[in-house]
Amino acid sequence: MADRPMPKFGNVLDPDLAWVAKTREPALEPDLPIVDPHHHLWDRPNNRYLLPDLLADCNEGHNVVGTVFVECGAMFRKDGPDHLKPVGEVEFVNGTAAMSASGQYGKTKACDGIVGHAELRIGAKVRETLEAQMQVAGRRFSGIRFSTCWDADTRVRRARTDPAERLMYDKTWREGFAQLGKLGLTYDCWMYHPQIREMADLASAFPDTVMVLDHVGGPLGFGPYEDHKATFASWKAGMAELAKRPNVNIKLGGLGMPLGLYEFFKQTAPPSSETLAKAYRPWVETCIELFGAERCMFESNFPVDKITSGFGVLWNAFKRLAVGASATEKTALFSGTASRVYRLS
Repeated sequence: MADRPMPKFGNVLDPDLAWVAKTREPALEPDLPIVDPHHHLWDRPNNRYLLPDLLADCNEGHNVVGTVFVECGAMFRKDGPDHLKPVGEVEFVNGTAAMSASGQYGKTKACDGIVGHAELRIGAKVRETLEAQMQVAGRRFSGIRFSTCWDADTRVRRARTDPAERLMYDKTWREGFAQLGKLGLTYDCWMYHPQIREMADLASAFPDTVMVLDHVGGPLGFGPYEDHKATFASWKAGMAELAKRPNVNIKLGGLGMPLGLYEFFKQTAPPSSETLAKAYRPWVETCIELFGAERCMFESNFPVDKITSGFGVLWNAFKRLAVGASATEKTALFSGTASRVYRLS
């Protein structure tokens, strides 16, 4: 691991599989049903994560009964109108889901829910994209993610969508956003913690649209956010405001990314589940306290978070974090909330 380049803050780095394999653990509560509501699939130069790779992770001892794919710019159409190119990603993932649904690959219903991408900045015209994705994937198509990650400090990596500052207030963008609720689709948001109040305003403006905030709201810990205590206080205040919007749900995960809070990827071996649980506890417990278990769901964010730990170790950490939860709360956190939000079979 020491001989390979370290990830820059906010950038995705393909995992070192030999390093990840150094820490393995038997699964805790191996019969507990899990729906992983956030993973990706892609085929990039020297970085492939497709169905066999996903299933290899899901088969590390935990009872993963289903998953939700979240857009990552994979397999966009090469030709045709720009606004319809993201339909290619949904076509690709729906084919993967059909393979999994055959039963030939085991019990996990991979990609039982699909979160695609659509260009909301074209306004109401985006409905054509959404309807095409619905036609391609049918029930599996749950909604879209449009990442709005932006910060004034240029050291903070902006989203692949190249968003403008305060994009979620833009009139035309909101005209596009309005199509989601009209079609009964969900919205996943990936942004950084200073933007949380922007999502709160959006949720108030569209109270009938089911929304999901990814990765506990993207707390940053580098550049202008090196004071981690100040980051946590600012993040918590924003999350408390966001929690007042009942249409917003939270994904508990994504803290293994290189965002400046934790740098386990620099160690000679991956952390144990106990170490991860201790590190993630303040963020996870605060979310559950504010939103309730019925609006929270654990996520793997694989393969992105694989730079920090293996799949089995990560879910052990989540189970350690939920040790005091009731049976009803535990069901919500590990499968129920995801199944409800994404309307899984």
